[in-house]
Amino acid sequence: MTRLQVLAPGMQTLVQDLGRPGWAHVGVGRSGAADVEALRLANRLVANPEDAAGLEVLLGGLEVRAEGPVTVALTGAHGPAWVEGVPVGHGAVLELPAGAVLRVGLAARGLRTYVAVRGGLATARELGSRSSELHAGLGHAALAAGDVLPVGPAPVDLPVVDLAPVPPWPDEVVVPLLPGPHADWFDDAVAALTAPGGYRVTPATDRVAVRLDGPPLRRTPENAGRELAPIGLVPGAVQIPPDGMPIVFGPDHPVTGGYPVAAVVGRAGMAALAQVRPGDPIRFARG
Repeated sequence: MTRLQVLAPGMQTLVQDLGRPGWAHVGVGRSGAADVEALRLANRLVANPEDAAGLEVLLGGLEVRAEGPVTVALTGAHGPAWVEGVPVGHGAVLELPAGAVLRVGLAARGLRTYVAVRGGLATARELGSRSSELHAGLGHAALAAGDVLPVGPAPVDLPVVDLAPVPPWPDEVVVPLLPGPHADWFDDAVAALTAPGGYRVTPATDRVAVRLDGPPLRRTPENAGRELAPIGLVPGAVQIPPDGMPIVFGPDHPVTGGYPVAAVVGRAGMAALAQVRPGDPIRFARG
């Protein structure tokens, strides 16, 4: 079996697929790739099923050696990459001969780069998924130097795509949203969230949630100080804690929460939020 040997893991590299839905009733969240669209594209490039497991690389710094010839593709955050010291591009099929080293440099724009390997990573499945969920201890731990990752058999009935267009990185991240189940707890929640000025991403952001700083949402007088029984949460739920600062839950979100959900971000908006860095501005728009 072909394998990838980890020489350097970078800041954080995780094995991710499309997650493990259907377990929230026992307290297990979906997890999976933060930028689902980027992982799906990388898998299509190397002829994998879209749900095959790949690597999610935070900011860059990953180095892996191919223990056997492999086909890979990089998507997501834009930044330099090299195969045996030769610069290579994103959104293209890359052939690594046995012994070749792939290095993912520091991302110039965006936060997470995805590495798909033809055949997918064949780490152990837990509850139907190979995704790493560090809080629950499910899936492979965050990669460390010396780890060896098995690669599954290459598919034989799907064509390999040569390359995909790599659009320019947007100057402004615009995130569409819809009213949430508790929008009426606030003075026109969607209007407040989409008001001019927008928000900035705080350093407390991670795979659990994107935490924002900006104009606080104010509750209506009849809802001031009101308590909410814990309710189920979904990725994209925009929860408003007592300080009024929005929290947008990501793939590793808790399955329940006790603060009102003023709005919900859809799948396309979640892909954009997966790539914002602390300090980046974002703007909400009515979806």
